[in-house]
Amino acid sequence: MKNFLLPAFLLLHVFILPAQDIKINGDRLHETLLTLATYGKNEKGGSDRVAFSKHDIEARKYIKELMEKAGLEISVDFAGNIIGRKAGKNPSLKPISFGSHIDEVPNGGDYDGPVGSLGAIEVIRSLSEHGYITNHPLEVIIFTNEEGGVVGSRAIVGALTQEALQVMSNAGVTQAEGIKLLGGNPERIAEMKRNPGDIAAFLELHIEQGGNLYNEKLDIGVVEGIVAIEWWEITFKGKANHAGTTPMNLRKDPMLPAAELVLEVNRIVNSYDGRQVGTVGKIQAFPGAGNVIPGEVKLNLEIRDLSSEKIWKIYKEIESKAKELAEKSGTELEVKHIEVASKPALADPMIRGIIKNQADKLGLSTKSLPSGAGHDAQEMARIAPMGMIFIPSKDGISHAPEEFSTKEDIANGANVLLQTILELDKRLK
Repeated sequence: MKNFLLPAFLLLHVFILPAQDIKINGDRLHETLLTLATYGKNEKGGSDRVAFSKHDIEARKYIKELMEKAGLEISVDFAGNIIGRKAGKNPSLKPISFGSHIDEVPNGGDYDGPVGSLGAIEVIRSLSEHGYITNHPLEVIIFTNEEGGVVGSRAIVGALTQEALQVMSNAGVTQAEGIKLLGGNPERIAEMKRNPGDIAAFLELHIEQGGNLYNEKLDIGVVEGIVAIEWWEITFKGKANHAGTTPMNLRKDPMLPAAELVLEVNRIVNSYDGRQVGTVGKIQAFPGAGNVIPGEVKLNLEIRDLSSEKIWKIYKEIESKAKELAEKSGTELEVKHIEVASKPALADPMIRGIIKNQADKLGLSTKSLPSGAGHDAQEMARIAPMGMIFIPSKDGISHAPEEFSTKEDIANGANVLLQTILELDKRLK
């Protein structure tokens, strides 16, 4: 019997699937998520894998092992970000980058950043198994300390200041000290700055951290953008006095206008069309004794929306009402704007369209929605076209031990990520 050898091009045709037929291994992805969850699991069922902790350091070793199995060339940059690179057919093209983080808040959940991190690694692993090589280089980024101030992504875009490096982390070390523990070099962070155009596009897969998709039984969230966050400290000043001996009609009680303003914040924010949110999450009364009329009450006001212009329009109406309430109550008003490093980041329209189209092709339902939480993608949008893919969070819970997304939802998100990357690889030059 003669040996029958297929020509090389026929062998490739037999074994390499068309791009649209490549799927990630959902069981394997879920298994890696469950394994990662063991690093830092506490007695309450939550995760104590805060950035720079021993749990974070050990988990990063596991992540590197997975990246090596996926065929990525691994490095750690000066901020401690783990970078995994897979060469493309055309080395002159800029990389398509994607990823997330693995650190958690204290007593956090198992899905927040890990879905995007392990989903990114699984995309590479699936492409490698099918012998598929993209035109662009592909780059998986596992960011440093997202939960403690998007430290790694801020470093990449040149926005991590020396002051920020001295801020204490949840692990009890400064950001600079923590970065050293991860193999980075805080003294050389300025050297790693990337500029607009250095990355072809950036994508992040993430759980929604809200209840929209879960409550509406939808598969995929196409993120419109990541909201801006603005904070104000509003102080009403009256006159502290004895609660038992001061008649009601002679009081200058700052708690009264403060309480009314909380209700007015809710009314005013709800009076605008859209998905903006306003919150008074902290109230302090001074001196803070049960038998003393407070002399001063401080409120912390937060407003979030995709439009900074809209945020300030809402705030001005709230400020006007605060002045009115202060005058009515005979108290003084002081307002201080607190600088927050959180500006709006709109998702690229083309990438949004691709995400939706690829989800449609996979038979998945979609919803366009903003991200009310900050993400590394918000920083990366400063230098590259950005897109985010959301999957449902059970009951909208996040940053808690009850945080959960199903194996099927996670696989759906990773498959949309995969197909979005492949479509971008065709379109971007």
